Amino acid sequence: MRQRNKPWADDFLRENTHLVIPNPSEYKNKWKELFGNDNPIHVEVGTGKGQFIVGMAKQYPNINFIGIELSKSVIVTAAEKVQESGQSNILLIQENAENLTDIFMENEVSTIYLNFSDPWPKNRHAKRRLTFHTFLKRYEATLAYNGELIFKTDNRGLFEYSLVSFSEYGMLLKEISLDLHKDHDPENVMTEYEEKFSAKGQPIYRCKAVFQEE
Repeated sequence: MRQRNKPWADDFLRENTHLVIPNPSEYKNKWKELFGNDNPIHVEVGTGKGQFIVGMAKQYPNINFIGIELSKSVIVTAAEKVQESGQSNILLIQENAENLTDIFMENEVSTIYLNFSDPWPKNRHAKRRLTFHTFLKRYEATLAYNGELIFKTDNRGLFEYSLVSFSEYGMLLKEISLDLHKDHDPENVMTEYEEKFSAKGQPIYRCKAVFQEE
């Protein structure tokens, strides 16, 4: 869905550098210093409008959450949610996921979330999918030993593709749910898309996977 332009976005970002961190590569291997504690770091790639990351930060106050979102008009909406929540364990980054290894050091991240990523359904666009092997390589480079990759989507085609991608990369699939809400996970925090799709009766798919040591 095309996002409406927000003329005030640039001013908001300039005034809120404590929420949306400019020049994030400067903090590589220094994120815990920025948070001011030694808590684990969880990263959401494609944080959208921020409902998930705010909900997770409230549920897990002893975890530091970093949301990555490329769209300026979307990340300012997420930043407003963070601001309203008053949570001090959330930071946001306006950045492309392709630059993940420029932002995080090896072993710096404990968990990565991929929520309702663009499915890029055409085969010629497969390399743009956030579960394509080149992205998996970036996640592996930043995740700590036994760190989890948690993937949620409503798109069965993307889910099936991703399971194959994870397996071919050599990842261990720890948990697979073909209908997350039917399975009643009490700790699940929903995104905006998840609420919308599940209200229509669409199943939500989730996989937890880890990279295996060679």
